[in-house]
Amino acid sequence: MRAPTIRTRSSLEFNMTPMIDVTFQLIIFFMLAGQLTRQEMQVDLDLPGASQGNKQNQTPPRLVTVNVTRDGSILLSGEVVDVPEFRRRISVEAQRAAGDLEVRIRADRSVPYRAVEPLLSGCAQAGVWNVGFTVLREGE
Repeated sequence: MRAPTIRTRSSLEFNMTPMIDVTFQLIIFFMLAGQLTRQEMQVDLDLPGASQGNKQNQTPPRLVTVNVTRDGSILLSGEVVDVPEFRRRISVEAQRAAGDLEVRIRADRSVPYRAVEPLLSGCAQAGVWNVGFTVLREGE
């Protein structure tokens, strides 16, 4: 009778390639998400002051921030749009959000009301009634 030969097994190794791929995808995702968030608040505006008001405690499911610069340009998602394009995009966002949409307007202190009024009427035409203005508390 022949004795069995013992074969040495090679050590078990994990394939790290899928884990590295997922890690890089997560890094890229968070870098892009952070950049898009900063892009909305990146515009340097001299916001008007308010002596009273309430702070937002909770974030709505869908928030759209619109910036109106000193020269009256409208910035939506970091790109300059005109009033008809703004109305079209707000209508699309209102349909996506199923009526649960908040529009936050950040307008420079020196911007006249005639530059902000088309934004308000565009929101009303799209059925968005939750419209707010970003201001600074007086003394800040």
